Amino acid sequence: MVEVRGHGPLTQAGILVAVDYRGVMAIMLTGRLLCASADEADIVTRHLARHVELTRAEPGCLSFAVTASDDPLVWDVSERFADRAAFDAHQARVATSVWGRATAGIRRDYVVRDDPDGVTPRSDDAASA
Repeated sequence: MVEVRGHGPLTQAGILVAVDYRGVMAIMLTGRLLCASADEADIVTRHLARHVELTRAEPGCLSFAVTASDDPLVWDVSERFADRAAFDAHQARVATSVWGRATAGIRRDYVVRDDPDGVTPRSDDAASA
């Protein structure tokens, strides 16, 4: 059961929003963003900070990280959303975003799966990951 509460760490447009996701299966995405050239890597570098900022602000985003690997053309990606609906909403937003359009041609190697450990409500620590 998803319960909307009137208190918590999230606000949007001045309205306090907090959702208790206990008992709901989280969705995890892990993998890599694989650039074919330095030009593609530059596109990622130019757009990544804003993409991360917008994603972490989405309802249901429990953690989101895109980090450079030892290879300058490869980024490691780790996402965790509270439930399938939050993950699907994220995917829909990204598809029409500046990030989505700019990086559409860059190869992704992702695995999406249910989180076997379930879900814990979002905390300030998860938001900074």
